Amino acid sequence: MGQIPLVDLAAQQAEIAGDIRAELDEVFASAAFIGGPAVGRFERSYAAYVGVTACVGVANGTDALELALRGVGVRPGGEVILPANTFVATAEAVARIGAVPVPVDVDPRYLLIDPDRVADAVGPKTQAIVPVHLFGQVAPMEALAEIAAARGIPLVEDAAQSQGARRNGRTAGSFGRAAATSFYPGKNLGAAGDAGAVTTNDADLAAFVRQLGAHGSSVKYVHDVVGMNSRLDTVQAVVLDAKLRRLDGWNARRRAAARRYARMLAAVPGLAAPSSAPGNEDGWHLYVVRVENRDEALAALHEAGIGAGIHYPTPVHLTKAFSYLGHGAGDFPVAEAAAERILSLPLSPHITADEQERVVHVLAKALRRPVHGG
Repeated sequence: MGQIPLVDLAAQQAEIAGDIRAELDEVFASAAFIGGPAVGRFERSYAAYVGVTACVGVANGTDALELALRGVGVRPGGEVILPANTFVATAEAVARIGAVPVPVDVDPRYLLIDPDRVADAVGPKTQAIVPVHLFGQVAPMEALAEIAAARGIPLVEDAAQSQGARRNGRTAGSFGRAAATSFYPGKNLGAAGDAGAVTTNDADLAAFVRQLGAHGSSVKYVHDVVGMNSRLDTVQAVVLDAKLRRLDGWNARRRAAARRYARMLAAVPGLAAPSSAPGNEDGWHLYVVRVENRDEALAALHEAGIGAGIHYPTPVHLTKAFSYLGHGAGDFPVAEAAAERILSLPLSPHITADEQERVVHVLAKALRRPVHGG
């Protein structure tokens, strides 16, 4: 049997190949590789899609979050609250500023940042709160907005996994003072390499982010602040614009695949399937189940040619990189317990029902085996 990839990027590329060929030929003919017209077109299109007034394309999602945080006023020594179960880049962007990541635990059902824990963590040094729209589901933004407004703290969304996800009719990336997203190839809206963006309704913040990403310069060779080199290149903008036109359709196919998984997995013992929080229309960037004998199940799937994964095996506070924060095992028990059980099954707009049946068959067979050493 053929391989079943975790994400079928080849199928996506084949679908857009005809659309981008002429535009890419034009880019290479004009040599407009940085800041070409395609970049502006994509920024305007993505801002309109999200429902904000401004989008600033940058080099990758980590830069996007760092720039957004700097844009809202995060400075060295400040504290930034974020969930313990997220990709390390969420904390990394904070640390690169010289600020301090403050991880908090998540709710046990949806694994999203817990507003009660956020409220407990707010202190005199808190300069931002970063909810992560994990796996394609939007964090509880209304409750977080109340906390942020009451304390005068900006919300900066980590929307790297949530392009097209919505909560109560609003699109991820439109809730906070600013939002950062990643267009890493495996995302719902993925480039042909690294890329990212900051979205906001604040024109001054957008201008500052753009200045920071151009070596602190808004006029050539005039450098008002210390910035960095982080710009969206034209080739990636062409690819992203073509994929953006398909994003809603692709997300609808992801949702259909998620519903199929839910039906197929309903009778599988020893497994907890994901569910959507009330008000959420998930983007289903990842389909993450929880199982007891996770490592054995993962090995069985890989042996069968099925590209399952783990997102993420180690909570941020238990990584060596962030050991300096002084946290240990047991500090954030919900995130830690989830990290031992989570398993991401293949999911993409192009996965077929037959492929999903094969995934479920192999997984169910693995879960019927005794836990190793038990």
